[in-house]
Amino acid sequence: MDSHRAGNELSDVLVGLLKGVVYGDVDAPLWREVLKLQGAARDHLRLLGLDLVIDEAEGYAYVRQTEELADEAGAPRRLIPRRPLSYPVSVLLVLLRKRLAQHDAHGGETKLVLTREQIIEMLRVFLPVGTNEAKLQDQIDRHVARVVELGFLRSIEEGDAVLFEVRRILRAFVNADWLADLESTYRDYAQRSS
Repeated sequence: MDSHRAGNELSDVLVGLLKGVVYGDVDAPLWREVLKLQGAARDHLRLLGLDLVIDEAEGYAYVRQTEELADEAGAPRRLIPRRPLSYPVSVLLVLLRKRLAQHDAHGGETKLVLTREQIIEMLRVFLPVGTNEAKLQDQIDRHVARVVELGFLRSIEEGDAVLFEVRRILRAFVNADWLADLESTYRDYAQRSS
């Protein structure tokens, strides 16, 4: 293989990873290139203070910021910004992660697919009770759209039904450390507001 073609392939891999999560079932050619060029990709990304994370078993790869990169003043420089999540979105991520763990424990299908109605029922108990059901469903739809935007849900259309696949990458982000941080944040918030 000539060096020009190899450079183009590596560029495609790096650009794909910097745009977001690369899924093997969504973009198989790019996924194969990520696996083939992972050593070179890691070297290039490390120069930017980024780590390449690949889960071959689950079929995804993504880039995350290394925490030790800091400037002279001691404040971390971030190429990948942290995005604060609203309370309902955080709760929805926790509920989806729990549902994914239950799904995995029972075996069966490899993909967890939920209906819009199932997600509404899961989240409704954590939102303020109101008299307007349509308004509540609209709020939940906005929270679900945010989770889709973050890449943890994928919208699937089957006829008139609105279905959502829970992406397995959720397990990598909503882990014990993330849950502990979330609990600490909300405990501090509760103490300040009381």
